[in-house]
Amino acid sequence: MLPSIFGESLFDDWMDFPFRGFESDVDRKLYGKNAARVMKTDLREHDEGYELKVDLPGFKKDQIDLQLQDGYLTITAAKGLEEDGKDKQGRLVHQERYSGSMTRSFYLGEHVKEEDVKARFEDGVLTLDFPKEPAIQLPEKKTIMIEG
Repeated sequence: MLPSIFGESLFDDWMDFPFRGFESDVDRKLYGKNAARVMKTDLREHDEGYELKVDLPGFKKDQIDLQLQDGYLTITAAKGLEEDGKDKQGRLVHQERYSGSMTRSFYLGEHVKEEDVKARFEDGVLTLDFPKEPAIQLPEKKTIMIEG
């Protein structure tokens, strides 16, 4: 185990040094050193509702949990590493797979119920469809004509 301060390894910059500059630093600038643990999302608006796509590469459907409470949708994804042992391919010396959990919440609106949210998971992408909030009907103005 490497020592860490505030969840970031002391050796991250040192270990990355020879490889820096060969890849885009956009994720690192946006999300910091924890970019690999952030659920990247896209939100699209359609006539009837919204479509939310969440990237969850490496996760399986049974490792993802969705909760809707008070208008907030909470997505939790958690997984552990596979057993570290010797198999036919040999002994594992180093592994760079994500292990742990991540959570993200979105406000959908208090009008959205569990049965309104349609979810599917394909190729590491969780897609959620949910309806828009109904438009508020303003009372019709009644004009009084002024004589004179």
